[in-house]
Amino acid sequence: MDHSERLSHFRHETLAFEKAVGRAVAEAGDGPLPLVPSCPGWSASDLLGHLGAVHRFVGRILRDRLAEAPDPTDPSLFGLPEDPTARAAWPLPEQAPNRGPLPQQVTDWFGQGARHLADLFHELGPEEPVWTWSADRSGHTSGFWLRMQTIELAIHRWDAEGATGTPGPVAADVATDAVPQTFEVMAPFRRAVSAAPPGAGECYRFRRTDGPGSWTVTFSGDLVRVERDATGPAHVEAVGTASDLMLFLWQRIPADDLEVTGDEELLARWFTLVPPL
Repeated sequence: MDHSERLSHFRHETLAFEKAVGRAVAEAGDGPLPLVPSCPGWSASDLLGHLGAVHRFVGRILRDRLAEAPDPTDPSLFGLPEDPTARAAWPLPEQAPNRGPLPQQVTDWFGQGARHLADLFHELGPEEPVWTWSADRSGHTSGFWLRMQTIELAIHRWDAEGATGTPGPVAADVATDAVPQTFEVMAPFRRAVSAAPPGAGECYRFRRTDGPGSWTVTFSGDLVRVERDATGPAHVEAVGTASDLMLFLWQRIPADDLEVTGDEELLARWFTLVPPL
C-alpha cells in the first residue's frame, strides 16, 4: 500500500473503532462497561484511553518533527479535557479495568486526537524524518508511524468490536501489510527488548488463502530472515486468510483457527522467539 491508501484505512478504522466503543457504552447503559475479551484486564474505556494516548504521543512527534522521543510523563502531551467530570472518569491505566461511565468528553478527546493525527499524516507525507522506535534508521519517518498506527488501530477496532459481539475481519490490504511488518519490524524489535532466546534455525511459513503471498521466517542467532514466496521446506506452515494470520501473530486468535502442517509445537514456540510486549 502507498501512503494515501494507508491513510484511507486509518480514517476508516478510526470511525469503526468509535462506533464499536459507542455500541459498548450504549449497551452498558447505567451498568458497568464491558470487558474486552482479547485484552485481559481492560474494558472498552481502557482500550479507548490507551489508543487515544498513543495517538497524542505520535501526534506530538509529528507536529514538532521530533528527533527524540517525547517525555511520556509530560501531562501536556495528551491534551486531556479540563472538565472535572471528564477528569474524574478518566480511565487511568493503574486502575484498569475501568468500568464506570464514559463521559462524552472522553470519546470526543479520542476522536479529536485521531483526526488531528490523520491530518498530520496527510500534511507530512511518508518521508518526513522523525523519531521512531525502529532499529532501522531508514524507518525513522512519518510513513513508519502511519503504517504502525493503521495496523494498531485495526487490531484495537477488532478488540473493541469483540467487547459486544463478534468482531469483523481486518481488511485484506491492511492485514497483508501487517503480516510482513510483524516479521521485518516488530520481531527484531521485540526480540531485542525482551532478550529472547537465540534462534536455532527454526523455519516458519505463513501462507494466505485469500490471495497470493507467503512468508518464510527463519531464526538464526539474533537474526530474523524473511523470504517471500519461498518454495523450500519449512518446519511448520500456518495457513489462513491474511486477517487470520495477522490476528494470530498479534495473539488475538489461537493456532487452532489456522490450518497447520508440520511441527505444531514449534508454532507454539513462536511467541517465545518473538515475545509479546
